[in-house]
Amino acid sequence: MKKVRIFLTGLLMTMAVALGGCTGDKTAETPVSSAENADESGYSATGQITIGIAQDLDDGLDPHKVDAAGTREILFNVYEGLVKYDVNGNLVPAVASDYAISPDGLTYTFTLREGVLFHDGKEVTPDDVIYSLSRCADTSDGDALKPALTNISFLQANDEGKVVIKLNEPDPDFLSYMTTAIIPAWNTDPETNVVGTGPYKFVSHTPQESVVLEAFDGYWGEKAHIKDVTLKVIANPDSIVMEMMGGSVDMFCRVTEEQAKELSAGDFNIETGTMNLVQALYLNNDYEPFKDERVRQAICYAIDPAEVMAYVSGGEGTEIATAVFPAFGRYYDASLNDNYNKDVEKAKELLKEAGYENSLEFSITVPSNYQPHVATAEVLVEQLKAVGVNASIELVDWDTWLSGTYSERNYQATVIGVDANPLTARALLERYRSDAGNNFINYNNPDFDAKLDAAFATYDDEEQTKLFKECLAMLSETAASAYIQDLPCFVAVRNNIAGYQFYPLYAQDFASLYFTDAQ
Repeated sequence: MKKVRIFLTGLLMTMAVALGGCTGDKTAETPVSSAENADESGYSATGQITIGIAQDLDDGLDPHKVDAAGTREILFNVYEGLVKYDVNGNLVPAVASDYAISPDGLTYTFTLREGVLFHDGKEVTPDDVIYSLSRCADTSDGDALKPALTNISFLQANDEGKVVIKLNEPDPDFLSYMTTAIIPAWNTDPETNVVGTGPYKFVSHTPQESVVLEAFDGYWGEKAHIKDVTLKVIANPDSIVMEMMGGSVDMFCRVTEEQAKELSAGDFNIETGTMNLVQALYLNNDYEPFKDERVRQAICYAIDPAEVMAYVSGGEGTEIATAVFPAFGRYYDASLNDNYNKDVEKAKELLKEAGYENSLEFSITVPSNYQPHVATAEVLVEQLKAVGVNASIELVDWDTWLSGTYSERNYQATVIGVDANPLTARALLERYRSDAGNNFINYNNPDFDAKLDAAFATYDDEEQTKLFKECLAMLSETAASAYIQDLPCFVAVRNNIAGYQFYPLYAQDFASLYFTDAQ
């Protein structure tokens, strides 16, 4: 692998300083003195809330390496890139105040916003941007942290202090990768030194218990309204309603339909949106029965997504038949849903052809802290019985799923939801390349690889979109996995808190929350 050619201008490396903090339990609606926390403009964040989360954050919080969606959605509040996504999925300036793209699509020039501060109080400089991007593009130790950034041929600050990036080849998705977190140039250990530019700064992490964030008074944009945010890990879904009704938790994202009904009868409002992910029965294509396309197709014919949605979320949700969710309007093709309309006899026929008539058995590994996935697996087990397939459910904790199923690929089938970050076709599809490190289903299709390469190689937008849609159709037709739905998202919020916003990607925006009564 080559090392991307990066030109650095006066990049100074200083000694890393650990960001520490205290731990401790907090209760909802604790008043905070405005006088103590007001800045020169009179701004002050007040109060505190406790938000329940279904899984702990990753052990390492390096924003350039984090893969788990549950960790990324929290770090959304702590880190920013040169640009960031808004609630409509548009890319808007962030650490950069504006940018220009050359007519040939090869040169990007970013003007840094004046007065953007890191959480350690130091102002962001071009050196910090160059360090962050070059770190993600570097291939000297193996694969780049952000493969798309290896397309960079030149990265430098010009005489005006603007950051100039030149590409080897045009990439219509390149701006999306400028959401890459900007970290201080001194920070050689971002896993433990959590220092960003976002509206909240990291205070502490008590493994398997909580994460504490605090509003950053020096934030360049619209500042957070609530001063202290405690994220409480609730891995047992049966405890969620009790914790919330008891007053120890003020908000929980992705409660079940039944939990939402119960909580709405109390002191909580229920916000409803979509999860913007692809929930599926993901099949390990390297597991002997699933190497046979006919077996995978039989599984798809056995499944009725509408029945799953009726059981799991009262009919809410959107049926999908490939690796894209409806928010990707330009690539989403609802007609693919007809590829595998439920057909018990067709499923039985395919299983018989493949030599698995009434003899196919496999386990479905499911993270126990995500009740919608557990409930989905329960429906699938019953549906598969109708075609002579005996599937069993293996419940594991999140860390075990992440290490054993996702990283080590030691599983037969699993129910999970997969998102895309950034919101690009590359992020959606590259995980299905035969040689992709995150190809956890072990999909191996040379025709798919070739078509995906062709899509990446063309810079005609219409032709590229056509090729990407053909890639998605191929995943459906070859039954890479049994795709089910984009789940609905029910968010329970205590009724004196407002401002919750849904994003078309995994993001929890705590800065938009505010109290509706005096604190």
